[in-house]
This record gives sequence, C-alpha cells and structure tokens, in this order.
Amino acid sequence: MYEEIFESIRVAAAKRNLKESTAGAYCRTVKYFMDTIGKVSLAELTMEDAESFLMEKQLSGVRPETYNHYHSAIKFLYRRLLKALWDDDAIPRMKNDRSLPTVLTKAEVEAILAATKNLKHRAMLATMYSGGLRVSELVHLHYDDISRTHHSIHIRNSKSRVDRYTILADRTLGLLTEYWFACGKPRDILFPSSYSGSYLDKNTVNQFLKKSAEKAGIKKHLSTHALRHSFASHLLESGCDIKYIQALLGHVDPKSTEVYLHVSDKTLLGIKSPFDSPEAERG
Repeated sequence: MYEEIFESIRVAAAKRNLKESTAGAYCRTVKYFMDTIGKVSLAELTMEDAESFLMEKQLSGVRPETYNHYHSAIKFLYRRLLKALWDDDAIPRMKNDRSLPTVLTKAEVEAILAATKNLKHRAMLATMYSGGLRVSELVHLHYDDISRTHHSIHIRNSKSRVDRYTILADRTLGLLTEYWFACGKPRDILFPSSYSGSYLDKNTVNQFLKKSAEKAGIKKHLSTHALRHSFASHLLESGCDIKYIQALLGHVDPKSTEVYLHVSDKTLLGIKSPFDSPEAERG
C-alpha cells in the first residue's frame, strides 16, 4: 500500500547518506503512523496529524528514545517528502533520561566468558570486550578486519560513519585463532550465521550473553552494550587518557565518553575525598 512512499523515503535517505537500516526504520515508523491515523497517501497528511500522533505517544508514557525515533521519522517524512515547514518548538523532541550505563567488573566479565561454552559465542563476547565494539560492529566484522600483526580490529562503516581501529587483546587473538580453525576457517564474514551464512542477527548475541550471565549468577540488567561500557570504564580505571578512549570507541562527541567518569571506580582512579586529607584529619 505504501511502497511508493517507502521508495521515496529510501531515495531521500540515500541522498543524505543515511544508512539503509535508518531508512528501513523510518519506513516502518511511517507505516505505523499512517495506519494509526487512518490515511493512505501523502496528500492527505496535515501537520495536525503529526502533532496529535506524537502528543498521544508522549502522553502514553513511551521512553524518550522511542518517542524521539517516532519524531525523527515523521519529521523526515514531512520535511523531505512533503516539503513542509517543521517547527521544533511546536513539536519538540523529548529529553533523554541520563541514566548511567551498566558496567561489569573484570571478575564478572571473566565469569561470563567462562560460562559461555560455545567457542564461537565466547570468541564474539571476548572480541566485543577486548575492543569496545558495538554489537552491530561485531556481527559485521570480516576476516580481513583482524590484524594479527598490529593486534588491532578495523571497524568499518560504524554508527558515526567513521572508520576506526581499536585494540585486540592477546587472549582474544588466541580465542579467535582457535575459533577460526575449529569453525571452518571463515574468509569473508568472521562470525556468519550457521543457518544463512550471512550476517548474524544482533538479537542472537544479546540472547546468549544474557544466558551466560545468568549461568554465572550475575543479576545485573545486561545488554551487549555492557561489554562496551565495561571496556571503556576499565581502561579509564587503568589510567588511559579519556581522549584515547573516545577514539577507540569512535565517539564523535566527547560528552558520550565522559559518562565513564561517573561509573568508574573512583578508588582505582586515585581520587580521594577531601575529608580524608591530612588537613581535614588535623581539624
């Protein structure tokens, strides 16, 4: 029903160098939007449709991240396809909750890896933690992205569209070598799906991480991003300059990296309370 609209969205997204996954997400949201308001063509849409839909979503109590996804997709539709004037003051985005990320201790990371008996899965989790990879970056790794010589991982076409290199631990290289020989020596996609041979679904990685965490007796609310958060936090605690951590993570905005100042162990960072100073003790 909406194929012409979807094609127009894909073309407009490609002109602006947006990822195919972003265009696909916009298409799904636009379908949901138009189904909800009961309209089938762009000519029928009004600004009031967008305002009422987004207001209803906001009042329903959806998370800011979900609301802002709706907002971005519908704003793209109106501005790029309808050429409508969009007033961000009249239809604002929601402010994101500034919750702190979940960080594992080094012992908890070790426990999760020990509980992951599947060699391929263990190699994947170790690779994410070793280099601070996003799960989308992990599943899109290719054999040639791993450098045994430089002990590095080449991350291509990342979320920020900036290629980067990150570090590869000796232990992870050993695991990857063991996995590679045991699992058919994959030369293209490093961790292909066992069923399709194509890229593995990101949700699959999240599922086996949670199962391993449960086996290890870890009660924290986890997603695959916890390994990336833990990588950054542990580097900071070991004395690594936050600017290097920003580069390894591929953060464009330094504020994204600064959150780890809030979750790192202040004792390991060498920070003491002024109440423990010699002057305070002398009164």
